Amino acid sequence: MKKKKKASESLTLMTNIVLPNETNSLRNLFGGELLSRMDRCASISASRHSERRVVTASVNHVSFNEPIPEGSVVVLESKVSRAFSTSMEVYVDVWLDDPIHRKKIHTNTGIYTFVAVDQFNKPVPVAELQPETQEEQERYKAALRRKELSLILSGRMKPTESIELKKLFAGEA
Repeated sequence: MKKKKKASESLTLMTNIVLPNETNSLRNLFGGELLSRMDRCASISASRHSERRVVTASVNHVSFNEPIPEGSVVVLESKVSRAFSTSMEVYVDVWLDDPIHRKKIHTNTGIYTFVAVDQFNKPVPVAELQPETQEEQERYKAALRRKELSLILSGRMKPTESIELKKLFAGEA
């Protein structure tokens, strides 16, 4: 197995301007357009971490907190938040960047899961992740809880087999 990799090694930044044909009737960026951009950005982070082709396994969470108006500069920032055996959770933060007023507003967050695959589209092992910053450590810890919850909800894990969720509900986290 490869050595641990830092989250910063998977950092991906994408910057675009919101054009009229990408907006809804309120002249804000379509949610689906943003989801597509987030998926692309996150997939690059997953590829950088795994050094492999990747496929989107799931979109675990997306929040639309602030609209992104037509003409805005939108910046997407993604990093792997945790790596499991063949899958990786990737966090995407979306910012409205106002270069005129020198303001950045956090508008959206997304959490995606990708699986690294070989030339036959079969899952392959990925390197572990070494979180460094406080935020990376928090996201790293929470990723296991999210994975366990997803496995329980899909019926692939029994609640009694959970490690992190037991701690959370027993007040040990």
